Amino acid sequence: MDIAVSRDDPYHFDEIIDRTGTGSLKVDFAEARGKPKDVIPMWVADMDFRCPPAVTAALQKMTEHAIYGYSEPKPGYFEAVRSWFSRRHHWDVREEWLVRTPGVVFALCAAIRALTKENDAILIQPPVYYPFAASIRDNRRKLVENQLVLCNGRYTIDLADFERKIIDNKVRLFILCNPHNPVGRIWTKAELTAMADICRAHDVKIVSDEIHADFAFPGHAYTPFGTLGDPYLREAVICTAPSKTFNIAGLQVSNIFIADEEIRRKFRQEIDATGYSQMNTAGLVAAQAAYEEGEEWFNALLTYLTGNLAILRQFTEKRLPGVTLIEPEGTYLPWLDFSGTGMKGKTLDDFIVKKAGLWLDDGEIFGPGGEGFARINIACPAAILKLALERLEAALKNRKNR
Repeated sequence: MDIAVSRDDPYHFDEIIDRTGTGSLKVDFAEARGKPKDVIPMWVADMDFRCPPAVTAALQKMTEHAIYGYSEPKPGYFEAVRSWFSRRHHWDVREEWLVRTPGVVFALCAAIRALTKENDAILIQPPVYYPFAASIRDNRRKLVENQLVLCNGRYTIDLADFERKIIDNKVRLFILCNPHNPVGRIWTKAELTAMADICRAHDVKIVSDEIHADFAFPGHAYTPFGTLGDPYLREAVICTAPSKTFNIAGLQVSNIFIADEEIRRKFRQEIDATGYSQMNTAGLVAAQAAYEEGEEWFNALLTYLTGNLAILRQFTEKRLPGVTLIEPEGTYLPWLDFSGTGMKGKTLDDFIVKKAGLWLDDGEIFGPGGEGFARINIACPAAILKLALERLEAALKNRKNR
């Protein structure tokens, strides 16, 4: 089966850009992390595409000024963010809710310290973004897990277990991931409300990581936690960022929305205690430009990623025996089930790295339920994705023929 990769590409997403020598975590540190030098890196969540032209233009203007002193957001920054969430997600945020941080994980740790004490229990839903568990342990809190349930190729929530874990462990905080990384679910309003009602009944605050909010595949729509209604909003810390949407993670800016004044005060106190004050100047400039002028670029990106997902889907259905795609509703990080190959753990990871020449994220790092899975980043030129999948196909054939 020959899969064509050429398509309408106004922003040159098909262009293969050499990222070596740029300090890229994704590309330049394979050998340092025990991988072969020629491995195809499809792990960490950044994209192999240039950011929107408007962002580059705004940064060039900033560099030409050549003074990079302490900065605060320019007039219009909040309006750019507000307008984006209003027109794309029908969520009307208020300026007084906004607290800027250098990243979502930074915000997550601040929220953990602000809303819980040492040894308090915090609930997560594995397999899930691995810094959740690390942040809980690093801040000396108790990790509690409500494992997601995979049934007929789709993940659901065991709400009875969710509530039981909260009661039995006296959970004080729940970290929600929506859209969920890595299983790809975009939780419905009904699912979000069911979890929120249980949390309200047991006085559990919610931190909602919505960094992948903008990535929804056709037929699916993201529901911001903040649109559930005021009683729910007042119990939540909602974490957003332009970093995934516009490929500017290295510029370190996130927008955290906290409607409740007391929670916001405690959250700010934790940030103050770190000694962090003014944001990265380049991050503020890039974020504003992206939200103001990056929408056309992003719409084209979604179309391109939908095409890449189709390539991955066709390969798994026709050419990768034993590998199943967990059909993603959102994110650009599909979850692959290798259980049909009989491999898991180090055996699976070694096969993917050493035999297929790919660097994916091993499913086990995402916690219980990740065994026998791997996460793949499809935010790359289609030709690279096709090459990677052909390597995997060849490795599976060689293994079968041994």
